[in-house]
Amino acid sequence: MPTIHLTTFVAAPANVVFDLSRHIGVHKESMSKFKEEAVAGTRFGLIEKEDTVTWKARHFFKNRFLRVKITEMKKPDHFTDEQLQGDFKMMKHEHHFKPCDNGTILIDLFYYEVPYGTAGKIFDKLYLFKYLTRLLQLRNKTIREYAESDKWKRLLIK
Repeated sequence: MPTIHLTTFVAAPANVVFDLSRHIGVHKESMSKFKEEAVAGTRFGLIEKEDTVTWKARHFFKNRFLRVKITEMKKPDHFTDEQLQGDFKMMKHEHHFKPCDNGTILIDLFYYEVPYGTAGKIFDKLYLFKYLTRLLQLRNKTIREYAESDKWKRLLIK
């Protein structure tokens, strides 16, 4: 099973990085290039344990749908989302937040299985793994930009 393991330093407190990582609007902004939007379930604000969200986005010349559920959450240490419906055979994304000097280490563990047997595995090795890694890096870049500026205050402080 392919696993993507990313570690990103963010110069902000863990609770801020945690909340930005589960904010629907921040995720949507990070994936704007792919016209990603929440079309069902939790569509705005912060996603919580047991919540679902269905994402619609344009990938590989086609509109794709991915329905995920937050299956685990311990604030502000970690949360996990898992695919309920979508193009993967299986998908699980663990988000971990480790406080450190001057900020937070954001750790992504993204597990997935591709359909289509050998053809799917070849596509994954040649292209998909790198594509998914870049998507996660783009998402983390957006989270970092919010967390290291005053942008997060408009979203999280009420």
